[in-house]
Amino acid sequence: MPKTQSHLEAQLEALGFPFALPLEAPHYIDGAFVKSGTPFPIVYPATGEAIGQAYEGQAEEVDRAVQAAARAFRGWSRLAPSERRRYLRAFAAKVREYKPVFEVVESLDVGRPIRENRQGYVERMAHNLEFFADFAVTHGSEAYPMENGYWNVVQRFPVGVGALITPWNMPSMLATWKIGPTLAFGNTAVLKPAELTPLGAWLLARCAHEAGLPPGVFNVVQGFGPNSAGEYLTRHPEVRLISFTGETTTGKIILKNAADSLKRVSAELGGKAANIVFKSADLERAVAVTLRASFFNQGEVCLAGSRLLVERPIYQAFLEKLVAAVKALEPGDPLDEATTLGALIAEEHLQKVQGYIDWARAHAEVLTGGRQPELPPPFDRGYFLEPTVIAGVKPTDKVCQEEIFGPVVAVLPFDTEEEAIAIANGVPYGLNAVVQSRDVGQVLRVSSALEVGTVWVNDWFVRDLRVPFGGAKQSGLGREGGHYGYEFYYETKNVCIANV
Repeated sequence: MPKTQSHLEAQLEALGFPFALPLEAPHYIDGAFVKSGTPFPIVYPATGEAIGQAYEGQAEEVDRAVQAAARAFRGWSRLAPSERRRYLRAFAAKVREYKPVFEVVESLDVGRPIRENRQGYVERMAHNLEFFADFAVTHGSEAYPMENGYWNVVQRFPVGVGALITPWNMPSMLATWKIGPTLAFGNTAVLKPAELTPLGAWLLARCAHEAGLPPGVFNVVQGFGPNSAGEYLTRHPEVRLISFTGETTTGKIILKNAADSLKRVSAELGGKAANIVFKSADLERAVAVTLRASFFNQGEVCLAGSRLLVERPIYQAFLEKLVAAVKALEPGDPLDEATTLGALIAEEHLQKVQGYIDWARAHAEVLTGGRQPELPPPFDRGYFLEPTVIAGVKPTDKVCQEEIFGPVVAVLPFDTEEEAIAIANGVPYGLNAVVQSRDVGQVLRVSSALEVGTVWVNDWFVRDLRVPFGGAKQSGLGREGGHYGYEFYYETKNVCIANV
């Protein structure tokens, strides 16, 4: 008898997805796709079913990839930036060519609604590659003449092999965010994606391969962290830089692993952003911004505005509008354009987030959400959670201090600017914040006082690749973006010339 087509297979066929289930996510080493190591399942968060397999890289796969990158570095680093740009533009063109495929893959990997993937996500991926390719060409060395007739010339040259370690929440976009400057500035790369989301990295490797990047310039090793690909990569003696995005505990482990060989590390870690809404804010816009800042990607965003601070005169009116908007969100099938809230990444993570909500039921007030929605098969087995708004909390409560990383927002009223600033700064994290106000003076005062790397005013998650990005306190080390990435992705040399 012929095999019955599953619900997902029918969906993928209707979307024109070019690959058949079950999917495979091999390594990509030295210009070839490699199936070695123990297979592990690729699980679709929306149904909890295995839809394919990836392969766990160990010391052998990591060493092969690093050695390939080290060999390729000798030629790649000597290319003119304009030559490297030609390759990266071809890479970006392939990403755009695979746009419909990436849109589906991100939903399969993450559980994110496809409508969010279609709102410029893949274009941002391509732009990340092109921007840094252009930047490397248009920004050169510096010269500083001295009064005694000497000249100092500041030269920059590539560092070597870069380990790029990405999280599971926005895997393909964050990968290109790192690949772009690494390759454009003349380094070579080994990408280690999160084990929960291997498909995007496999598809990026396919794009690089079809774009004709020289073997070894860009490699992918799949696998886990401790005693697996992640640990071996961060400890490898020929890796010279590590760009990591992920949670703070893992970041600290990577820093320790890197210390023995003095690798340079850029780490964008956890967050617990305050979204501060003042009474002068445009209320309708503020609700729309808050909805996105709290529940985009199911709230699985390090930049999420998971603490909502509302000035008391508008507290009740704002809360009523927000709760109504949250109730209108539609959890369900990520591949359905009508879905506005997807699935959480895994069963274990769902239980972790649910634990915070259980605490809130006992110690605070859950205004809406907090339960697993009733969905039809096969989505009744998925890792879904209703979007949740919690009130009646104190700034020191665990839901206001710890990164939940789910569709949960805690709401606190405040009376003065000083109180709002103190609450916003009163956490171990300092990645970002949102300030919503139409009072220019207030915006300048408050944004200047916030201990964070980025402040968005009357919006959220707007990225210009020319400006610095990174976190304060336990949200990370270093800054990337534009020339702020020079100190990380380049070595810098001064040549002092006597005028003789």
